[in-house]
Amino acid sequence: MKTPFTLSSNERGPSIRVRFAPSPTGLMHTGGVRTALMNYLFAAQKQGTFILRIEDTDQQRNFDPNATKIIEDLTWLGLHYEEGPIKGGPHKPYFQSLRNDIYQERLAELYNKGRAYRCFCTEEELEKKRARQIALKVAPRYDRTCVALSETQINTKLEQKIPFIWRVKLDTQGSITIQDMAHGTITFDLKNFADFPLTRTDGTATFMFANFVDDLLMEITHVIRGEDHLTNTAGQAMLYRAFESPLPMFWHLPILCSIEGKKLSKRDFGSSLRDLKDEGYLPEAICNYLAIIGASFKDEIMSLQELTHIFNFESMHTTGHIKYDVEKLQWINRKWIAQYSNEKLTLSCLPYLLEAFPSVKNLDQAAVTGLIKSIKTDLTTLKDVVKALQFYFETPQVTHKDIAAMIDAQNAITLSTIVAHAVEKIHNATEFTNLVKESSKAQNIPLKETFTFIRMALTGTPKGPGIAELVEMLGIDESTRRLKAVLE
Repeated sequence: MKTPFTLSSNERGPSIRVRFAPSPTGLMHTGGVRTALMNYLFAAQKQGTFILRIEDTDQQRNFDPNATKIIEDLTWLGLHYEEGPIKGGPHKPYFQSLRNDIYQERLAELYNKGRAYRCFCTEEELEKKRARQIALKVAPRYDRTCVALSETQINTKLEQKIPFIWRVKLDTQGSITIQDMAHGTITFDLKNFADFPLTRTDGTATFMFANFVDDLLMEITHVIRGEDHLTNTAGQAMLYRAFESPLPMFWHLPILCSIEGKKLSKRDFGSSLRDLKDEGYLPEAICNYLAIIGASFKDEIMSLQELTHIFNFESMHTTGHIKYDVEKLQWINRKWIAQYSNEKLTLSCLPYLLEAFPSVKNLDQAAVTGLIKSIKTDLTTLKDVVKALQFYFETPQVTHKDIAAMIDAQNAITLSTIVAHAVEKIHNATEFTNLVKESSKAQNIPLKETFTFIRMALTGTPKGPGIAELVEMLGIDESTRRLKAVLE
């Protein structure tokens, strides 16, 4: 039965220490962003310390050697850490690749306690054993072949320079209990776990061991990470016991999955932060969405500061999966775009405009801001600005067939006459708009069709800014040229 989680008085305040520990082997996953976000919010709310630690022991797959991209992503999201790369701190270095001496010291301690041993089994031997266990319908795990090797046998293999790794020696007759903020008390029966590797054949520490050592020495009080790490927790909890150290509190976050209920893969849009950034999602919207996903809030649009105050860490979800709904993210992004000032939105949209229309650099910022303001309500993402303002930079190619698809044929003929007459008298946007409105009413033509006709001529699309606004944006001369082109 789940035990309710409540922070005790001695768990509140500056003593709380959490960490985000990404591996720089690829682009930042959306699930990783959510893990960083929850660590950040927890530390901010409890006046604790948010630490960034780079788990880069797998050098062959190191995609981001100096964690430059990771730090850039966190900064863009507004998730600022107190200790870590560049900033430093009392437990540096914060790159695991620079901490091997520390791991070797702890490995020696574990060996002296009789809780670690050398394993000389080759990958081929281990794979054969695994295949045999599966064939016998036995749960595959290491059979402890090397745990009983004598000193003589070990020395002989060392003299022969046979490669080996270090493994932990589990107490398979016992159990280990952890406290989880969502699941409550969880007890693991260690007979269901194998003696996992502590090092690789090159002597470097594995994720399991390095992760434990760093959490221990960095005095991490709360380990907040994905549900997929739950099985790792039993082994790491055993290591805490071996070093006679108190366990941290854990919170295993639900895994993000698609609407279909499958774990997000690289093929799913929005599975990486780069997907979202490239498409023009705002950092505020991304953090906002990932914080409220799977929960219920009266007011859903919240800044990081608001989330810090309102988030309830004493009532966590126990579900293993949460569905990632891109449509909800789009809705939240629209709300945040609406909250941006026109000037701030212009700066955010400018890179997309410059890439699509280099001539935008010839406009002053006030003019660009005016353009952005006119189509602000049409934007779901920043990237939509390209389609929304394409008409301004590229003259649309409009045919009679395009107009006929939108407007009654006879009305289109009448409107051609009305617009042709108005164009000859056009002096300003308001005067032109009033004239076509009056003429359309006199001819019993719906204003909707009138505006659709003119908007199609000016922009190539039936929807967009108001007619007067469009004429102001394009200018009298360009508006006249486009209208005449369609009339001809």
